[in-house]
Amino acid sequence: MSSDPGFFGPPPVDPADVQRLSRVGVVDVGSNSVRLVIFDGVARSPAYFFNEKVLCGLGRDLGETGRLNPEGKRRALEALRRFQHIGESLGITPMLAVATAAMRVAEDGPAFRDEILAKTGLDLKVIDGADEARLAAQGVLLGWPEASGHVCDIGGSSMELAEVSAGKIGWRDTSPLGPLALARLGSEKAVRARVEEQLGRLRKAMPGDPGRLYLVGGSWRAIAKIDMIRRDYPLQVLHEYRLEREGLTETLDLIDSADPYALRKKAGISGDRMALLPMAGQVLRGLLKVMEPDELFVSAYGLREGLLYEEMPEALRSADPLIESCRHAEMSSARVPGFGTSLYRYVRELFPGATRARLRIIKAAALLHDVSWRSHPDYRAEVCFDYAARANMGGLSHGERVFLGLALLHRYKNSRAGSRFDALRPLISDEEVREAEILGRALRFGAMLTLGGGQDMGRLDWDPAAKRLVLHLSSHTLPLFGEVAEARFNSLAKALEAEVTVLSPESIATG
Repeated sequence: MSSDPGFFGPPPVDPADVQRLSRVGVVDVGSNSVRLVIFDGVARSPAYFFNEKVLCGLGRDLGETGRLNPEGKRRALEALRRFQHIGESLGITPMLAVATAAMRVAEDGPAFRDEILAKTGLDLKVIDGADEARLAAQGVLLGWPEASGHVCDIGGSSMELAEVSAGKIGWRDTSPLGPLALARLGSEKAVRARVEEQLGRLRKAMPGDPGRLYLVGGSWRAIAKIDMIRRDYPLQVLHEYRLEREGLTETLDLIDSADPYALRKKAGISGDRMALLPMAGQVLRGLLKVMEPDELFVSAYGLREGLLYEEMPEALRSADPLIESCRHAEMSSARVPGFGTSLYRYVRELFPGATRARLRIIKAAALLHDVSWRSHPDYRAEVCFDYAARANMGGLSHGERVFLGLALLHRYKNSRAGSRFDALRPLISDEEVREAEILGRALRFGAMLTLGGGQDMGRLDWDPAAKRLVLHLSSHTLPLFGEVAEARFNSLAKALEAEVTVLSPESIATG
């Protein structure tokens, strides 16, 4: 067998670094919202232990008064008292705390920062636009290590752009194109003029073409939710959702013309957020017209995740977020932690022409093949499918989610008829469906060899041209090859349309 590609090897990370970042609190004081996120679990692909947002509207009156909204300040201070208390109760203070556009431009911003420190103990760092752009881009890199293009982060009072490529952040800039800032202009004509002026300036300053845009921020995510409804899109996962340029204008027209109450209820959007969408929609129309991006994708990761990324050592940043998330799931939930790597080496021989991208999904499936064993046997296939298709994991496109979910479904069940996969079928090709079924049946068979310890599982030899599958049993796995295992092996052979040969140490010895 060939050796593992390097990116599947053990991560070169000091365990102390992972432990240090295993629970991190981040406070984000924006122009519209104040939020606390507590990240938990393996640091490279964090889980959200706690996530609470209060829409305070600190920047609502900034254009007219130059000061923070008084009611917004009251609500923000109340929320921050609560957040600091939560952090202290969990033993994760001091927390990482930043404030963005409203706090940095308001004349009473410094005084409010001092009041927050005095009354809550929270030391808030007010960052400039360049830092805000950098942190948003780092958040995208947390879940999208190979991101290449520009990150577009929209907040209440500002919008930032940052170039990302090869894991690095290049040019970045900021603009007053947040929905709260635009709403102060009064007329639609004035809004359009401001959008075109600012985007024209950014386009001239931007090195090269925009390429792919990674959209960060609550307003972009809300627009994406409505776009999903308009398209009747089957997978309600925002991260890595692709907005189709041709239909996006229809979505923006829908936002402008539909009953806001009915639309927000259908999409699960708050009233405060819905009120900002027409202004955000004008910015998005301008981005399409002025920037002419090749593709637009939604990122669920942004500034808060960027703060976590900033705390990581370089070795941890370079680890694959999907594989690390699956490793963590296996170590915490599988019956035989560590067997997934042996199972991966075993089944990958069935995919001799697989690309690097496909191999990592095969690896992920092997790591996750046993994490749902505590579920009721009648529902394990569906639980596995949902775990992969809807899990909060980075580094996974929508098509890859469905492929991974289908493989895990077939890990527990030969038939997919009537399963939840049916609704998501349009997201992958016929060939991918077949390949996922083969992978799932291979995992189903390979799991029977778990008690062999995983050290000497024998091997599978697959000749796709001759359609011949040879099973080499080792002395460890020979006693495990009973009726059930044989049936699962034959099921795999059927999916491959293969002729089979089974070889054991005894049969080889007798020749």
